[in-house]
Amino acid sequence: MQNNTSKMVTLLGKIRKQMNGAVLDTFRYYGDKYGMNYGVAIHSLREMATEQGTDHDLALFLYRQQVRELQIIALWIADPKSVDSAELAIWGEGIINSELAEQAAHALLCNIEDIDLLLNSWSTSDKELLCYAALLAAARSGKATATVAERAVVEVARNFPNNHLAAKGLIAFIGAQIDKDKKYAERLLAALPDSATAKAVREQTQWRLEY
Repeated sequence: MQNNTSKMVTLLGKIRKQMNGAVLDTFRYYGDKYGMNYGVAIHSLREMATEQGTDHDLALFLYRQQVRELQIIALWIADPKSVDSAELAIWGEGIINSELAEQAAHALLCNIEDIDLLLNSWSTSDKELLCYAALLAAARSGKATATVAERAVVEVARNFPNNHLAAKGLIAFIGAQIDKDKKYAERLLAALPDSATAKAVREQTQWRLEY
């Protein structure tokens, strides 16, 4: 049976075969650069993750590596049921840019059992990337309780009064609520403190309330 190191070596071999300099040159994300980036497309990384299958121990091992592709694969092979309050700190520490925030939200965090725990833990963070990831995950999950979600929305808007990522996360979350309960979405919009962030959110969501 392969250990985590040998599994990582196997994955790196597959990654190197798909290294794409042209894609690498077009990468755009907010935040820190990766330690190593081979420019492999997300859909290819998801295929590798599917072939690997769920392996939470390997996921934690890969996530600690300073390699973009390994970190993204880690998010897709991790077991959401194993993510508790202690582990949230590990996953959060690795979110160094907007791409990882988005992949973490879509691949792993939206599927954890306690989405309220995520919102309570990250919505008060001074790191906009964690707030962004939490809001994206909650938008996809649809399991956040109303009181927790409203508190999180207000906290993010208040702590980041002029922040593109905060606005983008809030737009995703409130936009998801519009499709389910317009009155609830209206309440969330009304609760936002006046700021540049809130203005951007209202401009991008209020028109949807009319249709």
